[in-house]
Amino acid sequence: MNISDDIITLKGIGEKAKTELNKCGVFTIYDLMLYFPRTYENIERVKSIDEVEEGEKVVLMGRLKSLNQRKSGYKTITHGVLEGDGGTFEVYWFNVTYIRNVYKVGNTYILMGKAKFLRGKVTLSNPTIFKGEDNKKNIMPVYPLKGSLKNSYMIKTIKGLLETVSVEENLPERIIKKFNFCSLDEALKNIHFPESSESLKEATRRLKFQELFSYSLKVLMLKDYINNNKKGIKFNITKELSDLKEQLPFTLTSAQSRAVREILKDEKKDTAMNRLLQGDVGSGKTVVAAIAVFNVVINGYQGCVMAPTEILATQHYEEFKKLFANFNLNIELLVGSRTLKEKRDIKERLYNGEIDILIGTHALIEDDVEFKKLGIIVADEQHRFGVAQRNKLYSKENKADILVMTATPIPRTLSLYIYGDLDVSVIDELPPGRKKIDTKFIDSNRKYKVYEFLKQQLEEGRQGYVVCPLIEEDKDGDLTSVEKLYKELKEDYFKEEPIEILHGKMKPKEKDDIMNRFKNKEIKILISTTVIEVGINVPNSNVMIIENCERFGLSQLHQLRGRVGRGEYKSYCFLVGNCKSEKTRRRMAIMEESNDGFYISQEDLKLRGTGDLFGFRQSGEDGLILSDIFEDFDLLRDANNEAKVLLNSKEEEDIRIKDEMILRLESYDEYISFN
Repeated sequence: MNISDDIITLKGIGEKAKTELNKCGVFTIYDLMLYFPRTYENIERVKSIDEVEEGEKVVLMGRLKSLNQRKSGYKTITHGVLEGDGGTFEVYWFNVTYIRNVYKVGNTYILMGKAKFLRGKVTLSNPTIFKGEDNKKNIMPVYPLKGSLKNSYMIKTIKGLLETVSVEENLPERIIKKFNFCSLDEALKNIHFPESSESLKEATRRLKFQELFSYSLKVLMLKDYINNNKKGIKFNITKELSDLKEQLPFTLTSAQSRAVREILKDEKKDTAMNRLLQGDVGSGKTVVAAIAVFNVVINGYQGCVMAPTEILATQHYEEFKKLFANFNLNIELLVGSRTLKEKRDIKERLYNGEIDILIGTHALIEDDVEFKKLGIIVADEQHRFGVAQRNKLYSKENKADILVMTATPIPRTLSLYIYGDLDVSVIDELPPGRKKIDTKFIDSNRKYKVYEFLKQQLEEGRQGYVVCPLIEEDKDGDLTSVEKLYKELKEDYFKEEPIEILHGKMKPKEKDDIMNRFKNKEIKILISTTVIEVGINVPNSNVMIIENCERFGLSQLHQLRGRVGRGEYKSYCFLVGNCKSEKTRRRMAIMEESNDGFYISQEDLKLRGTGDLFGFRQSGEDGLILSDIFEDFDLLRDANNEAKVLLNSKEEEDIRIKDEMILRLESYDEYISFN
């Protein structure tokens, strides 16, 4: 059995399970090995029934005495009674129909959930359930699930896989010894089924290093290829460029001017530019990028500007049209909402050289978008544009200059590692007149005052955002969700006001329609997830409320805050949450004290520890499932140094491992196929 084999070859996985696992991004045996738990439940402390208190999260063990299922309107209710230590307790599952077929009367089970007292009985609703024999282990994995997949099925399948398949070591022995890492086999077993908190910690450290090591190899090899192969176009500095600067309705800041000089210096070279333009929210990156594109276009070449969303692409289109109004340039917008006929026409004119600047989403790097004479590519919002996407830019047109932008200020020490293939320009100064956003932390118990204030602002004609960490209510009800808050606000404070919700599960067209209505003042309050953190510009909106603020990183809070303060009105940001720890209080104090994104990102880097041992993200951006470039900075630095050693090593083991890792790197063939 090979780890690259399809999961269907595994015992116990049929066509239905294969389909469900594919939805989770699991296609091969190796994918399944790397499908890590999203969190863990510590079931070491099983409580007696008479110890249970109202509202606490508990672990109970009992023998199932009865299990019944009935219909109540649109709901299916499954009710179980279990005999535990100190008495009986009851369990209810709502719309979880498989329970009756899986769990058997007479068997012993461990259940975890929030306890309530109903008619004097301890009751759990929709608890997590484990088999009684699982009590031999204190820490149980909880997997991210989709469709009909069950946690018990994932535990059984992955446990069986790890017992039958071993993975060849893919770090050099010298690295394992130097950092005292456990073996890859041991790490995989303990990340899924840890014997203890310590073994989980060691497994996580090993696997994080592995991810960051692979990431560093990608960046370093990409940089090496660019340095050795990327010939560019030598652009002249034109008279029209001086005319453009004179016609700007504002004076560039010294930081903007410095960035422009660095970019134009690159454009004059015969090697292609590969530069990151890094600037705080509202620092004026777009005009700097526009100047870079303008100079290339005046030299007789085409420009391409990409944004992560249609809304942001449209904003760039409108801004470029305004900036270049006095010049005879053909600027077009290519986004999903254009008709098929319009798209065909734009692509044809682009191929014929009739379009000077094309603006759109990241779909512009797809194969059917062909330029006649592409000279520069601008990609906005670098933090949504990883190594693999950057490579696609390099391979789109071998000679084109590339400028990627981010509004996420990254400390220089960190940017050297994560943007190793790029030169960096920094705009560390805001234009004059940019108003400070008043920021205040508000305890959740007093948040009614915040919504009263928002109501006052709405009466004065303003608009506001409310950001929640979840779309739907979570099982324990501890976090505010978009849907729950929408109902609460419509039933109480804002019965008459037009309110809408916005989140990532919506279709792009639906999201864009809502944002356009918000821009046009048809919607007064937008309740959203963090989907609004990127580039949205609504000058009339001056209130940002962030619920469960303690759940967000400082840099993300700063990005969200940057959605307001864009117009003439005094703007406010309210951080609503619970400050139970000293660390959380310090984080919120930093937000209250400063509007400087670079200072905030540096403090964020200092404050983030080793992450939450019992909670991992599962995003997979650039292959980073467990690791986080902020939280794991020390590991990133070590991994980067070791990747450099590996790439330059002539040792037989290093060469073997390097070749194997190259094959494993996602779409690595693209990194070496630029011609």
